[in-house]
Amino acid sequence: MSFGTFSYPIPANEPVNSYAPGTPEKAALKKALADLKKKEIDIPMYIGGKAVKTGNKVAIHPPHEIKHTLGYFHAGEEKHVNQAIDAALKAKDAWTAMSWENRAHIFLKAADLLATKYRYTMNASTMLGQSKNAYQSEIDSTCELIDFLRFNVHFLSEIYKQQPVSAPGMHNRMEWRALEGFVLAVTPFNFTAIGGNLPTSAAMCGNVVVWKPANTQIYSAQLFMRILKEAGLPDGVINLIYVDGPTIGKVCFNHPEFAGVHFTGSTGVFNNMWKVIGENIAKYRSYPRIVGETGGKDFVIAHSSANVDAVVTALARGAFEYQGQKCSAASRAYLPDNIAAEVKQKLVATLKTMKMGTVEDFSNFINAVIDEKAFNSITKYIDGAKKDKKAKIIAGGNYSKKEGYFIEPTVIETTDPKYRTMCEEIFGPVLTIYTYKAADFEKTLDLVNNTSAYALTGAVLSQDRAAVELATNKLRNAAGNFYINDKPTGAVVGQQPFGGARASGTNDKAGSMLNLFRWLSARTIKETYNPPVDYRYPFMNEA
Repeated sequence: MSFGTFSYPIPANEPVNSYAPGTPEKAALKKALADLKKKEIDIPMYIGGKAVKTGNKVAIHPPHEIKHTLGYFHAGEEKHVNQAIDAALKAKDAWTAMSWENRAHIFLKAADLLATKYRYTMNASTMLGQSKNAYQSEIDSTCELIDFLRFNVHFLSEIYKQQPVSAPGMHNRMEWRALEGFVLAVTPFNFTAIGGNLPTSAAMCGNVVVWKPANTQIYSAQLFMRILKEAGLPDGVINLIYVDGPTIGKVCFNHPEFAGVHFTGSTGVFNNMWKVIGENIAKYRSYPRIVGETGGKDFVIAHSSANVDAVVTALARGAFEYQGQKCSAASRAYLPDNIAAEVKQKLVATLKTMKMGTVEDFSNFINAVIDEKAFNSITKYIDGAKKDKKAKIIAGGNYSKKEGYFIEPTVIETTDPKYRTMCEEIFGPVLTIYTYKAADFEKTLDLVNNTSAYALTGAVLSQDRAAVELATNKLRNAAGNFYINDKPTGAVVGQQPFGGARASGTNDKAGSMLNLFRWLSARTIKETYNPPVDYRYPFMNEA
C-alpha cells in the first residue's frame, strides 16, 4: 500500500573543505592520516554480507612510500565470483520489492555518513592508498561520492515520475523495473567516487551487483563497502570481490543471468568485454546493458586572443593535478605562435614551483603515480622523447622509484602534430605541446578533431567569441565534455555530466539521469475500465 508520494528535491553540491592552515578540518585530516598509518588492516571480501578471508593475502603500499604497509587484502578466485553471483541473485527479489523511499534512504544515509563520521577517514584512505593530495582527495572521495549518492536519488525519483498520458476510459502507467539478473561493476584506481558510483547507481535502481575494484583502490573501496553496510544495505545487494579481470570475465560473461556491466577503465579491456559479450549473446536471458567510460587523449587549444595566464593555469592544473592520472587530464596542447613562447616560458616557471613528495606534507602539489607498471609505462614515453629528433623536453623529464613512484611533471615540445605523445594515451604527468601558425586556427581545429581516436574532454581558450563558436561547432564530436576558458578536468555531479564517445566510451553520462536509465527496464501497463464485449467495429456496418 502506498501512503504518499515522497519528494527528493535536487540537492546542493557538497561544500569542498579548504584544509587551509589553522582550520579544524586540516587538523582532523592530519590525525586521520597518522591513525591509518599506525596500523595494518586485514581486508576481506564481502559476499552476501559476510567477510570472506581466503588467506591469499596481498600487501597494500602507498605509491609514494612503498616501504610502508597499510594492510593486506584477501585475493579471491573463480569460486568467489560464483559465490558473489549466487548471493546477489538470492538478494534480488527482496531488494527489488523494497519500497523506493527505503532504498533511497540507505544511500542518503551513506552520503550523510561520508559527509560527517567518515569524511576524514575516507579522505585519508584515498590519499594514502592512491597517492592523492588533500584537495584532490577531498573533491573525489568525499564531495563527488556524496554528490553521486544524493543526486542519483533525486534523478531516480524524477524518472519514476515520468508517466504516459491516458485517454478516457483507461489508465496507463510506466513501471521502471530493475534488470533481470545481476550487474557487474568494474571500477578503476583513480577515483574513489567512481568506485562507489558504479555499483551504487545500478543498485539504487533495484539491481544486485558484483563489484570488482582495481587492486590499487581496494584500501578505500573496502571502507565505502563498510559505510554502505552501516547505512543498512541488505546483504548480497552489492558484493565486493578482489579477483583478476580474466577470471571475473570468464565467470560473469558466461552466466545466463548476466544483465549488464558498468565499467571504467582502458579502451582495450572494454573492447574485449564487448567482443566476448557479443560472442555469448545467445547465453543470456536478456540483451546485457554495456556501459563504459574508457580512455582519453584530452586536448587544450588556445586561440591567438587567449589570455596567456589563463592558458598556463589551465595546462598546469589540467595536465598535472593527480599526476595526470585522470581520464580527463590535458595531454596535448595546441598553442598559436603569437603567444606560444610566453605560455611555454611561464608554464616551465610554474612547474618549477610545484613540490613533489608524500601526501602527508600538504605543500606537495605532486605525489606518486599509482604503481610500478604505470611508472614504467610513463617513463618509456619520456625516454623515447629524449632520443627523438621530433621532440624536446622543456620541463621535467626526471623520475625515480627509490622511495615511491615519482615522476616530475614533464612537458614535451614537438614539431610533429602526429607525434606519438600527441596521439597515444599516457595516463601520467606528461603534456605535449605543438605550436601552430596563429592564422591557421581553423585548420588546427581539424587537426585536433582527427588526431586521436578518443573523444572524452577538451578545452578552448579564447577571448574572441567567434573563435569560441567556431571551435565549439568544429569540435562537436571531439569531446563529450567541452570546456571554454577552463581546464578540461573537474566535472561536478549535476553540473557537468561526464562521459565521452568514440574510443572514450558509451557516453552514458555519470552524474545525470542518462546513466540511471541504463539500469532500468520499463514496463508499460494499460488498464481499460470498461472492456469491449463485441469484436465488431462501427465501420463494418454497411446499412
